[in-house]
Amino acid sequence: MDPSAWCYFTLILSSALLIFTPAGVLGATFTFVNKCDYTVWPGILANAGTPSLDSTGFELPKDSSRLFQAPTGWSGRFWGRTGCNFDGSGSGSCITGDCGSNQVECNGAGAAPPVTLAEFTLGTVGQDFYDVSLVDGYNLPMIVEGTGGSGLCASTGCTSDLNQQCPTELKVGDGNACRSACEAFGSPEYCCSGAYNSPATCRPSVYSEMFKAACPRSYSYAYDDATSTFTCAGADYTITFCPSSPSQKSSRDPTPMTSTTTPQGGQGSVTGIGTGTGTGTGFGYSVTGSGSGSSSGSGETMLADGTYLAGLAMGDSPRRLPLSGLQSGFSAVTVLILLFLL
Repeated sequence: MDPSAWCYFTLILSSALLIFTPAGVLGATFTFVNKCDYTVWPGILANAGTPSLDSTGFELPKDSSRLFQAPTGWSGRFWGRTGCNFDGSGSGSCITGDCGSNQVECNGAGAAPPVTLAEFTLGTVGQDFYDVSLVDGYNLPMIVEGTGGSGLCASTGCTSDLNQQCPTELKVGDGNACRSACEAFGSPEYCCSGAYNSPATCRPSVYSEMFKAACPRSYSYAYDDATSTFTCAGADYTITFCPSSPSQKSSRDPTPMTSTTTPQGGQGSVTGIGTGTGTGTGFGYSVTGSGSGSSSGSGETMLADGTYLAGLAMGDSPRRLPLSGLQSGFSAVTVLILLFLL
């Protein structure tokens, strides 16, 4: 093939790939911003089967930021470590969010609760899933904002200082963090384990409702999916520690996923996630509501790719990029190549 023909072939192939590449296939850029009055040491944990990012833990001084590129299909969690003390060789530990590596890098280790978590799965069923979770407790304010994507792409997180509101029985040390009821008491009804391992049996507790009132867009317990899981396609994300106030964008965002349904082929159905009434404020919103619900079947909501939404809060749901869009795209590319060669 002469050089001019090869250039033409390359142009056709590149154009076809761009046309048939589904939204989100190129992954996302994560930007970490520290607006706290102190240094934060973010930790990064990639879920099993997904590649590690350029760092698993790093220092983020006040008023600074750092960017990371993640590929499509990446899933994992981010958190902020506080009160860290590392020596010149990078050895040390943190008061909250410590990952037990005794180093700045977490090297595949997760955060010790209590800790505020941001959780992501990129490119699932054509879109990203993300949340901010207080299921493992709370240590500092955090919000997640998406830009440049399509869909709801709502902001989520918690700007309230739950350490100041933390009940005595959940408080850690000098009030540096606030434990979840599961960690504090270890009871199955608080941990959604054993006989309580479904939305039908695991209900919001007085403690999770306190978290929910203060931070209505964050996970407050394991089956708090309907108002806590957010979706977007093809976006980049900013994770901000200690945001001074909700951004103008977040104050306009609707609360997504007010109900959950099981697509055809799923196991069971969910029509509501709990009972009770309450009022509260947080993340720039006033929340008042009541409701009741019941569930049947397995008690988890199946996504179109065969995975379960409820497990996202616990970080244990494997997510797969659907192949239908990729297959159709590459089929078209194959046809173009064959026509060109003939």
